[in-house]
Amino acid sequence: MTPKQAIFYGEYIKDGNGTRAAIAAGFPEKSAHVAAARMLKNAKVAAAIAIWRERQCTKLEITAERTLQELAKLAYYDPGKLYDKDGNRIPVYQLDDFTRAAVSSVEDETQETLGDADGEGVKPLVVTRKQKLKMADKGSNLERLGKHLGLFGESSFGATVETGANGLPADSTIKIVLVRPQ
Repeated sequence: MTPKQAIFYGEYIKDGNGTRAAIAAGFPEKSAHVAAARMLKNAKVAAAIAIWRERQCTKLEITAERTLQELAKLAYYDPGKLYDKDGNRIPVYQLDDFTRAAVSSVEDETQETLGDADGEGVKPLVVTRKQKLKMADKGSNLERLGKHLGLFGESSFGATVETGANGLPADSTIKIVLVRPQ
């Protein structure tokens, strides 16, 4: 790997910005995006980036199976599991792993009691606690899973009968072809 390629590689793996990495490697700003595209196609640079990505995935235990499992949690959580049988919200730490994974943010707002009641009409401030939960968008996550599985797009079926001599069926086999547009 040349020194420019090494600098490009080192900068590229920081944030995935090829143009910025090309500029850091000494390419002119005007053509940095072109140089970046060329560098990313270079066999040595591409191989180094691929090895780095593989190491990162191994280090962070990122696998396709684990990613799909997490995506499934976001797509299939049951919002009913946020509440107990009496309709009270269950604290986040008590939710099952599946439901807790779908919580994308929690906002707590609390107020303390200030002052004491006295004979001059001053009332203490009442303690208030509000909790807002934002959940993962089920629709977009179902769509992501569906795309991964190839479930979307118009499908058309076609059937052909294989024939032998004189146009008669060769046997009783019917070949069915499923065609899905890409």
